Amino acid sequence: MGRHEEGAGIGTLRRPDEGSPFVIRRVDTDVVVLGAGPAGLAAACAAIESGARVVVVEREERVGGILKQCVHDGFGVARYGLKLTGPEYALRDADRLASLGAVVMLEAFVSKAERTDGGCRLACVDRSGVVELTAGAVVLATGCRERTDRQVFIHGDRPAGIFAAGLAQYMINVQGLLPGRRALILGSGDIGLIMARRMTLEGMEVLGAHEIKSEPSGLSRNVRQCLDDYGIPLELSSTVTAVHGSRRVTGVTTARVDAAMRTIPGTERDIDCDTLILSVGLIPENEIARSLGVPIDTATKGPKVDQNMHTLAEGVFACGNAVHVNDLADYVSESGETAGRSAAAYAASRLKTGGRAPERRLTPLDAGPGFLYAVPQFVDLAAPRRGELAAFYFRSRATETDGAVVRMSAGGTALLERRYPALRPPEMERFELDTDAIAEAIAEGDTAMPSDRRITLEMGRRSAL
Repeated sequence: MGRHEEGAGIGTLRRPDEGSPFVIRRVDTDVVVLGAGPAGLAAACAAIESGARVVVVEREERVGGILKQCVHDGFGVARYGLKLTGPEYALRDADRLASLGAVVMLEAFVSKAERTDGGCRLACVDRSGVVELTAGAVVLATGCRERTDRQVFIHGDRPAGIFAAGLAQYMINVQGLLPGRRALILGSGDIGLIMARRMTLEGMEVLGAHEIKSEPSGLSRNVRQCLDDYGIPLELSSTVTAVHGSRRVTGVTTARVDAAMRTIPGTERDIDCDTLILSVGLIPENEIARSLGVPIDTATKGPKVDQNMHTLAEGVFACGNAVHVNDLADYVSESGETAGRSAAAYAASRLKTGGRAPERRLTPLDAGPGFLYAVPQFVDLAAPRRGELAAFYFRSRATETDGAVVRMSAGGTALLERRYPALRPPEMERFELDTDAIAEAIAEGDTAMPSDRRITLEMGRRSAL
């Protein structure tokens, strides 16, 4: 698994002279990491530290992903015990990656991705031409993207003044530009809540946030710190039905909605504003995953994975917000480190066995109706390592404030039972379990009973469970 062959490192290759023929460079490596946000940085570092040769492909001109524009603090509490800004958090892994001598392609895009008998092959385009990468494993750390106004069916033209919350954040924090003077926010996702505070601090008038659901979509602390503390109203069960203006937004129409999220006639209200900020949800970025034949979970909109962040496609790993939208960058990095270590081990195993893929014995995790989703969706019991703790994440389907109990069982044996004072869909929960204990519980179960070969996650009251 040693170093790249001389001349193969992307950073050391001479770019073609201007006017020279178009060239294709070919690089063989162990692991390719797609994306250099918090998940990709963590994955690349972990893979290199595990002995793998790694190439990182990043479409922007700098590493760090979305964290580069997040000037507020709160990052790193779980991972470092510190409250860091986004750039400070990203810089830690960026410096770590640089110290490891990583090969990083910047301003590079994947034009084609396919699986091969030996792993994966990717065609990447950067400023110097085309680079064909072959690797034993690929880590998808492609993050997520914001939904647009057209994806939530707002009527009207396309005037200037409609911004996704992330774009507004980039304009203010990186470019030093105000998106407008008088803004209304549609949705109550965390980026939108944070931008309500940021725009207020920069002198904009924020008229309020309108959320179509009956409860906020963002974290409770962000509602308190970003709206309540600044006197910004939050209108629940309310949405924007139309945008007014041809060249620039001049106003919007809002309306109340019923339990089925249908507008209630007679509740329409016209509001004058020059800016509409959209905070209507995030979607994992998984076009490359689909091209590699990776099955996608309909609940998370990301790849189905096991506890090693290995997807159901051999040699393809995924992590961070490409798998499911996380609350904390710390957990994004955690899954990245898991994916990086696992991808390095996978690539090394294939080298030792002449290209043969390691055995997998996937057992599904069945999450009950009380859960919006649970990740990972599978546990690989082929070779559990004693003492290895696997992280599990879940979101409840509805708000539970009466003390819900979550139980995880395997082979008919309860492995975890935890009481939560409150569960809310916007707030992701996490726990750890020893994978060896899971394997032992299933092995000791009655194999004649199919139910004893399952891993289940249930929610209810203690007496009911």
